[in-house]
Amino acid sequence: MREPTEKTVAAAERIFAAHAGVMTTGEAREAGIHTRTLYWMRDHGTVEVLSRGVFALTSAPLPRNPDVVAVMRRVPKAVLCLVSALDYHGIGTQIPATVQIALPRSVRPPRIDRPRVQAFNMSEAAYGAGVEERSMSGTPIRVFCVAKTVTDCFKYRNRIGLDIAIEALQESIRHTTVAPYQIMHYARIDRVETVIGPYLTALL
Repeated sequence: MREPTEKTVAAAERIFAAHAGVMTTGEAREAGIHTRTLYWMRDHGTVEVLSRGVFALTSAPLPRNPDVVAVMRRVPKAVLCLVSALDYHGIGTQIPATVQIALPRSVRPPRIDRPRVQAFNMSEAAYGAGVEERSMSGTPIRVFCVAKTVTDCFKYRNRIGLDIAIEALQESIRHTTVAPYQIMHYARIDRVETVIGPYLTALL
C-alpha cells in the first residue's frame, strides 16, 4: 500500500479533530480522507479502532465512554437504555458489562463483535417514550430519561436483576428531580404499574 504524504496525514488529522476525534469510515470518506490513508493511519497508530468502521484519533482525548460512542455511531436508531442509561445519568452502582440499547421490534439487533452489545426490542410506544437527545464527544446520543429508565429496569427485571431496578428507583426519587407521577406515567406505558407501585409507595 502506497504511503500517504505527511501533508495528507496532517490534513486527515485536522479533519478528525474537527469531528471531535471520532469518525466512521463513511464519514471520513465524505470529508475527503481516502480509505487508503485511513487504513495507513490505523496501521501506524494515528487512529485506533473503537468498533468495526469507527475510528478515534489517538492524539485526541478518548470519549468518556468510547463503547457507547462506537455503538451509537454504528446503530443510529439505538436508544441507550437500562444499566447503560443509568450509568449515563450517574444513577446506581452498577458498571455496565455491555452497551444496552433499545430498538423497535421491527429492527433486527445488530451483530457487533466489539464492543459487546445487548439489544432490547421494544414496542413502538415504549421505544418512543422519554427519549432525550444528547451529545457525547460530538456523537449524537439518544438515551431514555431517568424516569423511563427506571420503569424499564422493572420491566426487564428478570434480565438485569430486581436489585438494580430497586436501587435505581430509590436513587431517582431521593437524589434527583424525578417525581413519582413521572415514574408512574412511564410505568403505564411499560405496563408495570402493579409491579412498581408498592416499591414507590414504600419510598413516599
